[in-house]
Amino acid sequence: MKEEEQAVLVWRKIPSLYSSSQKSFNETTLPMGKRGSFNKGGGFACVSMVEKRVNDNKEFTPTSDQLIKHPLALLALVPKDAALFAAGAIAGAAAKTVTAPLDRIKLLMQTHGLRVGQESAQKGIRFIEAITLIGKEEGFKGYWKGNLPQVIRIIPYSAVQLFAYETYKKLFRGADGELSVLGRLAAGACAGMTSTLVTYPLDVLRLRLAVEPGCKTMSQVALGMLRDEGMASFYNGLGPSLIGIAPYIAVNFCIFDLVKKSLPEKYQKRTESSLVTALVSATLATLMCYPLDTVRRQMQMRGTPYKTILDAFPGIVARDGIVGLYRGFVPNALKTLPNSRFSFHVNYCSA
Repeated sequence: MKEEEQAVLVWRKIPSLYSSSQKSFNETTLPMGKRGSFNKGGGFACVSMVEKRVNDNKEFTPTSDQLIKHPLALLALVPKDAALFAAGAIAGAAAKTVTAPLDRIKLLMQTHGLRVGQESAQKGIRFIEAITLIGKEEGFKGYWKGNLPQVIRIIPYSAVQLFAYETYKKLFRGADGELSVLGRLAAGACAGMTSTLVTYPLDVLRLRLAVEPGCKTMSQVALGMLRDEGMASFYNGLGPSLIGIAPYIAVNFCIFDLVKKSLPEKYQKRTESSLVTALVSATLATLMCYPLDTVRRQMQMRGTPYKTILDAFPGIVARDGIVGLYRGFVPNALKTLPNSRFSFHVNYCSA
């Protein structure tokens, strides 16, 4: 018999069962194959046996009769990680769909100055004006125009981000195998940039559908871009997108951590505190990085005069002033709540 498979006898003193005059002994371990002399006296003994069982999930597999009677029992066959990923994708699509009207209003406000050019003396469009304009010209469905590309984007974006994050975590681990806070931030930033790079064409299609008149479907927009502007047009504005990811993640993480730790201890673990803290940190991080988002959106448009960030920043400021870099911030802040709630709830549950 192998040494690791040998049974082991363990005995220990139970004071209430021994008289004070009897000799006692400390906890002792002795292989079953070896025998020795024991102190006589205590009239109590207990033998425990532990059997190592192989984890067999087949005992929980639905039978054929159960599947026929209850088709939803098929969900029991789905691996846990796949189920969590699917649930996250569905929740993300729902959050994007709910906030789609606010997102479209934001895009119209961000790009108004470039779209109207010199045709209108009004440099910007206000929040209420954008709401009224969409409803008047396009009806109720117009608030969700361009939502399909961003819903489709969720699955590949999440999949690439998850895989890339695990890969980058291995690269940024220290010599002791531990991942520092700085390494975690770097891994998150690199994963965000990787997933953005892979799915960026869908983001450009989303903008074109939302702000350009006459665009009806994704295929029409994509074919038009290939024919008139070439493949490179699908990556217009990629620079500010990648540059904005790292500071956004860093600021968001740091503010969330600082605000959470500043709360009284009895409130730190409450769900309501996490949601409010997530909202505050996401709003402040967006406020700091929002100009890069405006630059990205204006670089994505058809016929944009901006080729680089260095062209876009002074051009937007010259035409619309500093405030032009922050147009659309109000609807963007309003849509932050459900998106932040979803994001941090998923992270909390998977931790």
